[in-house]
Amino acid sequence: MRTLGITGGIGSGKSVVAARLAEKPGVRVVHADDVAKRLMQEEPALRTALVERFGAEVYDAGGRLNRPALAARVFADARELAALNALVHPAVRRELLADIERARADGVALLVYEAALIFETGADRHLDAVAAVDAPVEDRLARVQARDGVSREQVEERMRHQLPPKDLRRLADFVIENDGDLAHLHAQVDALYERLVAA
Repeated sequence: MRTLGITGGIGSGKSVVAARLAEKPGVRVVHADDVAKRLMQEEPALRTALVERFGAEVYDAGGRLNRPALAARVFADARELAALNALVHPAVRRELLADIERARADGVALLVYEAALIFETGADRHLDAVAAVDAPVEDRLARVQARDGVSREQVEERMRHQLPPKDLRRLADFVIENDGDLAHLHAQVDALYERLVAA
């Protein structure tokens, strides 16, 4: 079994790349953001730690994670974001290691781990290779504004908390250029799959 990380800045097209890979035989995709959301909702120790650090308002009256309130607090303050990451990332990493073992036991050919922060969290040390998805910054800004209904300034603030594209390109084993149409992107993903699985 091979493991591949898919990373890139916000709005770069990571989810589109992961979705294309998910269509391939023998591939299982894990989305770090979904894992983090689930753990923040369901893992008692993490819930307790989040309430102790950020206050009871991080969960609503129904006990659901109040993501907008938490995001508004942490993305405006680097220390708050670092505190959140220090609580969430170790739990997500433990789950990644468990996902790798489950995939191996299930006979999966390629486990794909899609995450905005792979090098920043050290997850790359547990993966065979990492592919960085890159796209022109104006395209990324427009995509996220349309998708999330946020301002340009809010997207730029989130970008400041991620590695610059030039650093991602340098650290990654593969670079996928999302600078054309969908067919152009899919062709690169298909070639990467063939290289990793079919070879």
